[in-house]
Amino acid sequence: MSKRAAEDMPATDLPKKAKMATDNGQANVDLDENLHSRQLAVYGREAMRRMAGANVLVAGANGTGVEIAKNVILAGVRALTIHDTKNVETRDLSAQFYLTEEDVGQNRAEACRDKLQELNNAVAVSASSAELSAEYLGQFQVVVATDASLEEAKRIDEICHSHQPSIAFVRVETRAVFASVFCDFGPSFTVYDVDGEEPHSGIVASVSSGNPALVTCVDDERLEFQDGQLVVFSEVVGMTQLNSHKPVKVKNCKAHSFELELDTTGFSEYVRGGIVTQHKEPKVLSFKRLGEALDSPGEFLMSDFSKFERSPLLHLAFQALDAYQAETGSLPRPGVSGDADKLLELVSSLAAKQTDKVELDEALLRKFASGAVRAGLWTFQLPWLVQRHPKVFE
Repeated sequence: MSKRAAEDMPATDLPKKAKMATDNGQANVDLDENLHSRQLAVYGREAMRRMAGANVLVAGANGTGVEIAKNVILAGVRALTIHDTKNVETRDLSAQFYLTEEDVGQNRAEACRDKLQELNNAVAVSASSAELSAEYLGQFQVVVATDASLEEAKRIDEICHSHQPSIAFVRVETRAVFASVFCDFGPSFTVYDVDGEEPHSGIVASVSSGNPALVTCVDDERLEFQDGQLVVFSEVVGMTQLNSHKPVKVKNCKAHSFELELDTTGFSEYVRGGIVTQHKEPKVLSFKRLGEALDSPGEFLMSDFSKFERSPLLHLAFQALDAYQAETGSLPRPGVSGDADKLLELVSSLAAKQTDKVELDEALLRKFASGAVRAGLWTFQLPWLVQRHPKVFE
């Protein structure tokens, strides 16, 4: 298949197995357990099934974009499109590891498509420079923007947020050692596993008949259940009604016993055996659009707990940088104090409008300004999202 044919191939023309998986809720996706054994252990079978049916767009073939594309392709999605309208410049060679001097002047996405495809022949990799219209974006389940201006990112996010079903949108921006990531998974996003931990379980030793019913487990291991959690039963002999019963809430949890908020008086008598397992209830989240999140970001995801004040300041710094570029047509030059002064003024102006006070760190902001022209190579892994939000690939 030629590059042009791959670029123009619609989602409906992708391999039949992948299309069946998408049309049927991805339940029929066949996973190569030998190939993906490590990922299955980390992300789980359900998340891997969703990934295997996902069509992903990475808009921006810069250093960050190609690193994301590499990781997503290796993770084993159905298809990935690398998108860019810019041509390769000499400075791109410092961060984009799939580019060479011979690629200068070519489209950045086209220049690295073949090398990305070599990573995993099971993933359909294509390159595109098409307009990012609502119709074009509608074929994807996930859109990642790595080189878009703030206004362009808002436009794309609005399309993704309003699409039915919603398209997961991720905006990533890196400047030297500084990075910003924004996620919008739509107005109704279901998280099936809220903590990523294995469900707690225990081996049943006895179940009383009454209301509430008392469940005692073998004393080999301490139970980890907490009051208010839901549990389900399996392999119970005698009181078989428990095996098919809907999740039941527990209370008065102790080291080797707990009570069920359930009347078992009319159930058959318990005989032996059984396994009790924690049941995790899905949780529905509503994500803000990018425009809303800029004004009201909420709680930041911390990467360094010794620097709580950094995130609110960098949140403003990245906005100021976009305003600087829109006004001047360029980024602050390294070591030019006048450029850094202008960026500081823009950050100060934004900080003055905030409801919560943001402490300005001039030395930090000057370092930020000095490194703004260097789009650092960050290993940002989109599969990281799957582990916490599996339905992003549904």
